[in-house]
Amino acid sequence: MQLGNAFRDSVQNFVSSSVLPKNIKIKINDTVILPVVMYGGETWSLTLREERRLRLFEDRVLRRIFGPTRDEVTGEWRKVHNEELNDLHSPKLVRVIKSRRMRWAEHVALMGESRNIYIVLMVKSEGKKPLGRSTRKWEENIKMDLREVVRGFMEWIDLAQDRDSSGHL
Repeated sequence: MQLGNAFRDSVQNFVSSSVLPKNIKIKINDTVILPVVMYGGETWSLTLREERRLRLFEDRVLRRIFGPTRDEVTGEWRKVHNEELNDLHSPKLVRVIKSRRMRWAEHVALMGESRNIYIVLMVKSEGKKPLGRSTRKWEENIKMDLREVVRGFMEWIDLAQDRDSSGHL
């Protein structure tokens, strides 16, 4: 997130420029800024607080892109409200991270238990976690993402390994 903020600040002149059209600024956001923020996101165990911080980051960038708007009643300039931002450009950062995480989960499930990445992501760690660490595990996030998408529950490893039913998570 810090790298994303630093990178956003470095391209701030492009994003807030009145010379560039909004569609170009959105393309800069989607192809340059968001990939820096999402790097390695398929392995993250996001808490609700972290999801909120990612949404705030995305809203901040979109407000820079769209700039202030004139209030219809008072005629004064004001910041664009969240609902207006969602109408102008649907938020995608958290959704893309979740979809990448589900795609990565399929690869991990197909690797099998002998691979190191499977062991790191799936085996329960022993002992207590340090203070401030996320209590939700990566596998629990996958299960939550799957419930949101499929609207039911099926063991995610079985779903990933059953290529005949769906082909993908």
